Amino acid sequence: MRVEKIIERLKVGDSAELTKVITEEFVREFARVIGDFNPIHLDEAYAQKTRFKGRIAHGALIIGLFSSILGNILPGHGTIYLSHEIKFLAPARIGDTITVRVEVAELIREKNRAKFRTLCFNQNGELLVDGFAWAMPPRR
Repeated sequence: MRVEKIIERLKVGDSAELTKVITEEFVREFARVIGDFNPIHLDEAYAQKTRFKGRIAHGALIIGLFSSILGNILPGHGTIYLSHEIKFLAPARIGDTITVRVEVAELIREKNRAKFRTLCFNQNGELLVDGFAWAMPPRR
């Protein structure tokens, strides 16, 4: 029996999105899980005195949402996240509704590798995060 390679079904331009509201609870739970209690994320009085003038979500939280798409949607279950080059351009704030998007940018079928453009926008369409990730799609 032939093992199907998911990469054979992927095309440059294929994409998937996930939209999430950055709530107080979400940020606090993420901080608890990863152990990052930086007051820029959790303490409004502290955060008000920073250049951001308020609390912001962890950058790793956004990266985790990219991972969620790669591992669950595109390419899907069994995908191995290999690397990520990312630029944080603006913060995601408590109360923002963000949309993370991954789009197939390049395929190296013979090596079972896919390069994805990774983008995150807030509810105003402002680009918060831009980058490229490499992943190894599953074989089924």
